[in-house]
Amino acid sequence: MAVLVALVLGISTPSGNIKCFTLAGALHCDIAAATYRPQLQQKCQARAGLDWHGFEVSASERGTLSCSGGALATVRTRPLPYGRSRRSGAITCTSRVTGLTCTAGTHGIFISRASWRGW
Repeated sequence: MAVLVALVLGISTPSGNIKCFTLAGALHCDIAAATYRPQLQQKCQARAGLDWHGFEVSASERGTLSCSGGALATVRTRPLPYGRSRRSGAITCTSRVTGLTCTAGTHGIFISRASWRGW
């Protein structure tokens, strides 16, 4: 079985805990350490029979869980300093000590160690 690997440049929080990249107009994020990680893994297993691999948001889709069978990208990231923002296409991410907020039009996602929410 062949695995498609694409080298993509992305952003990370200064701690390196949250990493994101844009691909085909959508933002894909993962978090290494989060208090809610086990619950999201169970939710993806029950809903799709797949692993939890983070979050997605785009200008046309609200922030949501990303359940997939495996990562299709090797992401090299540049840290986004706290208090700074970076834009990629229609998506803007702002890094803060409290977490990462990314918006695309009226949709967005907030990710931190303690919680997440999508709109």
